[in-house]
Amino acid sequence: MESIKKRNKLSYSIKPFCGSINKLLILIAVFSLLATTTIHPVPANACASGDMNGDGQVTVADALLALQIATGLVPTTASALANGDVNGDGIINATDALLILRRAVGLTNTISGAFTYSNGAGIQAATVTASTGSTCGTAVSDSKGNYSIPVYLNGAYTVAPTIFGNIFNPTSLSATVNGTNVTGVNFTEQSNILPITVNGSLCSSGSYTNKPCVSVTICSPGTSTCQTINDILLDTGSYGLRILNQAMTVPLTQVASGSGQLAECVQFGDGSSEWGPVQMASVILGNEPAVQIPVHVVNQSFGVPPSGCNGQYADTSPTEAGFNGILGVGLFGEDCGSICTTSANNPGYYYACTGSTCTVTTVPDAKQVINPVAALPADGDNNGVLVLLPSVALGGVPSVSGGLIIGIGTQTNNQPATATGYPADPTYGEFTTSFGGNTFTDGGFIDSGSNGLYFDASTRLITQCSKYSNASGYFCPSTTLSLSATNSGYTGSPSGTVNFEIGNVSDLFNTSNNVFSEFGGYSQGEFDWGLPFFFGKEVFVGIEGTTSSLGTGPYWAY
Repeated sequence: MESIKKRNKLSYSIKPFCGSINKLLILIAVFSLLATTTIHPVPANACASGDMNGDGQVTVADALLALQIATGLVPTTASALANGDVNGDGIINATDALLILRRAVGLTNTISGAFTYSNGAGIQAATVTASTGSTCGTAVSDSKGNYSIPVYLNGAYTVAPTIFGNIFNPTSLSATVNGTNVTGVNFTEQSNILPITVNGSLCSSGSYTNKPCVSVTICSPGTSTCQTINDILLDTGSYGLRILNQAMTVPLTQVASGSGQLAECVQFGDGSSEWGPVQMASVILGNEPAVQIPVHVVNQSFGVPPSGCNGQYADTSPTEAGFNGILGVGLFGEDCGSICTTSANNPGYYYACTGSTCTVTTVPDAKQVINPVAALPADGDNNGVLVLLPSVALGGVPSVSGGLIIGIGTQTNNQPATATGYPADPTYGEFTTSFGGNTFTDGGFIDSGSNGLYFDASTRLITQCSKYSNASGYFCPSTTLSLSATNSGYTGSPSGTVNFEIGNVSDLFNTSNNVFSEFGGYSQGEFDWGLPFFFGKEVFVGIEGTTSSLGTGPYWAY
């Protein structure tokens, strides 16, 4: 750097700059004289921030670096090129350097506003872009939902959320900058949306990797006594609402089973289980109408749990479970269906409890734990959901935000565009996935409640982590693998290829990030398309017996 400073006399003009307008005017004149100097073409890029040196801020040093690149006095880098073309003309020259300098000293204008939930609370970490012609600027909302986008040029800008604009109302706004700041460019969450944060503000601190969280409001039936509960796991692989009793403060009404009380034992694919009473609650998802449905209150102290829900992996508390509850918005309207309505073939999910004694019982559909989306009015958004999460680059990020949009093709924000529907088995809710020479018939499923891609793969194909490490059971290839699998509807069609990556989970655990697209592990005889599948896609979940332009449920579409 010393040699560069000695060669570049202009550096001595800028270095003493302390905010003086007179000195700024001199610099502007110098920059103008250099406007026809060497130009450096840049590739088409996202919004150029002006942060040439990558230190997270725009300062006079960035303007100097832009000028040095424009005059050919220093070599450039890909990052500098991507961030330096602030006027969007495809090159870096003295004009860009001058604009960066103006921003560094506070002479650029801003477009500002706020992101809010429908109840008026601010939405944190929403990304927004203001664009005009070939130039643009971006910002991220703060803890109160406020944002401010610095813009380098006057002009008519289109302002829109850069990720899943259909979550907000309106989806975009216009703002004209003409030498003054523009304020009040505000966006409000649409009514049929539950915000999702993956390891973000809706999750408990210290959450496990790739955990998608929503909040749900429950009320005592027929009253205004309500509670909004965060840290609810979003699960497209199960059905109904389950809440750990320690997270609840509102009283609910017990569902009867004959002369006893109805309870349920649920076992999940990871070996965990949940036991407790079935109770009636009014459940509110976003600004959708309240639905009065049976929910599962997880309480290990209720009666005597059956053996299937009394092992070492039973969820006994939010700390043990890793969440306050589960919102199951999968393919079916109830969590057991007709198999639990008769004594024959009853799998033993439901129990009638008298005192501490609980015995297996049949239960009609209406008393089973109900998918709250399926319980919405038939003329509303009851036919399924759309899960929207942004792409996540290899190496991961601390957290991401997205949305659960309720309904498919029922409102302007949930219209399928290019998605293909893959019918699922109406009995088991699975389709076929082929990978690595294996075909998992009725063994593929899409499950946001699983935090990774879990599938059956030979160790010759993918190295597994040491069983003595904290990543036992996960994949640990020496380099990140680019792989593909084929999904087919349960009848054999349609069929489509899905590309994905698998990284070294042990290495991922040793980073400061929490959200990864290459996170996966071994699972015998199946292909569980867990949360990484959702990143960067529009994933629709069509509920059994309902219809949309994608077909009749049950189906997945993406």
